[in-house]
Amino acid sequence: MIDFYAAQAARDGGIPGVPKLDSKRVVDGERSMTFLKPIPTTSENRSFELRQRVLGVYDKGKPGTVMETQMDLVDKASGEVYAKITGSAFFVGQGGWNGPKGPKSQNFPPPEGKQPDAVYEHQTTLETPHLYRLNGDYNPLHATPEPGQAMGFGGAIMHGLYSWNSTAHGLLKLLGGSDPANLREFAARFASPVKPGDCLVTQIWRTGEKDGEWEDVRFVTSVKGGKVCLSNGRAKMKVVGEKKTVGSKL
Repeated sequence: MIDFYAAQAARDGGIPGVPKLDSKRVVDGERSMTFLKPIPTTSENRSFELRQRVLGVYDKGKPGTVMETQMDLVDKASGEVYAKITGSAFFVGQGGWNGPKGPKSQNFPPPEGKQPDAVYEHQTTLETPHLYRLNGDYNPLHATPEPGQAMGFGGAIMHGLYSWNSTAHGLLKLLGGSDPANLREFAARFASPVKPGDCLVTQIWRTGEKDGEWEDVRFVTSVKGGKVCLSNGRAKMKVVGEKKTVGSKL
């Protein structure tokens, strides 16, 4: 266990021209990952590191501030890049400092008028966020009610990356034969919070558009009976099979 807020404050040493941002009021905005080389199952006798840089910090006015970053997973000895991760963090209510507004975001809607080719359902439980935080994400927002209450969420919420990752697993199960080698790119925007115990429903569309062997796939994940929680979903995949529905629970 670590003190998440202290670790964040120590890591965020300050950016010239940007006010100090409060990590007690931050949520994920959007995340994109590109897999360039197969990631080994062990790091034995090898050394990997994440190299991070800030791409931009954007003032969205009263709603808040967006910080966009890129992280590269690199073999330290060879310098080979295995994966690139681009993400944005949204600092709630921390805008209005006369900073740049940033570029207009690009949208990736599902094919208009087409029914989804597959649907994936994933049931969470009250324990799910406590299990997921064992991967090292100890943000109290996902463990105790007070941070979420202060941010207007009514209590603890699921890790955004839990919904993001479980959706990626769903796409692989339904279209990619559960083989990570069949996923080249995966991205989505975090549209609304998920509560522990919610059931996630992902609608998946094949577009038929290909870049070589990689097909463009679109998806939208919603809380069952409620709001969209992952929008702007897109992936590049080798589609090796197609199941219509899969359900899971954690």
